[in-house]
Amino acid sequence: MSKVDRRIIKSQEAIKKAVIELMSNKNFDDITIQDIADRANVNRGTIYLHYQDKYDLLDKLIEEHINELREICERETETDSINSSVTWFDYFESHYLFFSSMLASKGAPFFRSRFLEFVIEDIKNVENGWNITEGKNRGLSADVILQFFGTAYVGAVEWWFKNEMPCPPHVMEEQIGILFERNL
Repeated sequence: MSKVDRRIIKSQEAIKKAVIELMSNKNFDDITIQDIADRANVNRGTIYLHYQDKYDLLDKLIEEHINELREICERETETDSINSSVTWFDYFESHYLFFSSMLASKGAPFFRSRFLEFVIEDIKNVENGWNITEGKNRGLSADVILQFFGTAYVGAVEWWFKNEMPCPPHVMEEQIGILFERNL
């Protein structure tokens, strides 16, 4: 990796960190490119070299985390794990500032809908034998079931962050896994 590549990566990381830190104290709509530049210790032009605007920056940041969660799911599937949420809470904990800012009222509201969409897709793709419209759920709409459990999962994650992670990640993983197993 060349010196230029390292500088670009370092600038991008500083910019991402800056926007996350700013969002922990300020509504996203009130954050300016200048605020981000000042916090990241870069000039505004550096930000515009990498992102069209603050919304593009936020969108790329969200996609980066969603892609990381997707990779965790894929690794779990490859290792034949029972529940894809097994390592999600560890990931949430290690990126506490990002997720707590995103899920708090001062965070970006479109993150919640993007995260819900991702969780619903994951539930659809679980390969552990869940047939969501059979057994207890026979006769129920798959769409309603997916919305219900997706929203419940996102709500549990929000609760966990808003209450400053009152139980360890492995406890959340285990309990949510049990709830899914019992009800799907």
